[in-house]
Amino acid sequence: MSSRTDSAIGIDRLLEPKRGPKMAAYLIGLVLWGAATTDLAHAHRPEFRSFSVTGTRLAHLAVHRETGAVFLGGVNRIYKLAGNLTELRLHLTGPVEDNARCYPPPSVRACTQGLAPAPNVNKLLLIDYPGDRLVACGSVWQGVCQFLRLGDLFKLGEPHHRKEHYLSSVNESGAMAGVAVEGAKDESSLFIGTSIDGKSEYFPTLSSRRLTGNAEDARMFGLVYQDEFVSSQLKIPSDTLSRFPAFDIYYIYAFASQRFVYFVTLQLDTELTSPDASGEPFYTSKIVRLCAGDSKFYSYVEFPIGCTRDGVEYRLAQAAHLGKPGRRLAQSLGVSEDEDVLFVVFSRGQKHRADPPGESLLCLFTIGAIKERIKARIQSCYRGEGKLSLPWLLNKELVCINSVSADQGEEDGGWGLGPAILSLPLS
Repeated sequence: MSSRTDSAIGIDRLLEPKRGPKMAAYLIGLVLWGAATTDLAHAHRPEFRSFSVTGTRLAHLAVHRETGAVFLGGVNRIYKLAGNLTELRLHLTGPVEDNARCYPPPSVRACTQGLAPAPNVNKLLLIDYPGDRLVACGSVWQGVCQFLRLGDLFKLGEPHHRKEHYLSSVNESGAMAGVAVEGAKDESSLFIGTSIDGKSEYFPTLSSRRLTGNAEDARMFGLVYQDEFVSSQLKIPSDTLSRFPAFDIYYIYAFASQRFVYFVTLQLDTELTSPDASGEPFYTSKIVRLCAGDSKFYSYVEFPIGCTRDGVEYRLAQAAHLGKPGRRLAQSLGVSEDEDVLFVVFSRGQKHRADPPGESLLCLFTIGAIKERIKARIQSCYRGEGKLSLPWLLNKELVCINSVSADQGEEDGGWGLGPAILSLPLS
């Protein structure tokens, strides 16, 4: 992480475009709260336990909501720790004989490309509570996943024989995120977003997949819905990749809140970046939202997100976490302690995605405020105001059309937008 992080003082200008007296007080309250906690930290530094490893790079962490057990995903390794960070189990996932150009992977069909030991980078680590198992997805064999028993990390299965089992061959962390949504009986769904490294013919950038009770079930990782015209996935169009060969979407974090699934993403800004390969790339961070029960992705919404401080923009999302505010912060925000709050670390500017500037901000967004902002924008679009702007998917802007559904609510998690995709411009 960056060398400098300022806590709880960055506020997204998107959510409050007009700063009146109330907003000014809100900002001052947060700044004072941040300063106060900093002073307290210097006055009394509590002791913290730590866990360190050598020979690998840790990438992901998951904490069991009931037992407090800690699971860590790194390069070639998955760890299980007790709540006090004592190591309990170690599961090795690599190196694996592989070549990223082999599709399907060499475990399924002989490949003419030369094979070599490849590090297995953990790209996704989450707990499937109904299945009492850990889902650990890596970079080898085109991005297959292992299912590990929570108690001892015993491998229950590693589906790798069907195209649905291959999520993405990108071998860097911070490019994939997912969230499991519990369903009926023994089947849940996995909303997963991933960078694709230009391979749109093989991998969707966003999809909803089945999590069956049996790790070797033929339906495992199949799309939740698919017919001739519509399916539970979004692919980056070939036209977009032709104009911007480096275009990709990096999924930083995923979470569920009430009836919705959210992703914090980082993607190439096609409005600021020149199609000329010699031009300097610009990136922007966005929040993506879907209804958890929407198997056709009609409810897809995305909008830019970022922070400003002293007139400087911070637009490169680096990490995020969903949590509850606690008593003092809840009072400062004027919300309930039960309110979901999204904390996001942003680096300065919109350039150098892989090597961002050292200065960063820790910013917070209440989910209630995000929902209200989305609702207001959707209703304005129903009134014929603004445009449906999603250049990477539509390759054009569509004008909002006046609709009788201007007062549409959130019943069943849907907005009645049909196949239209909505992007909210930073205002």
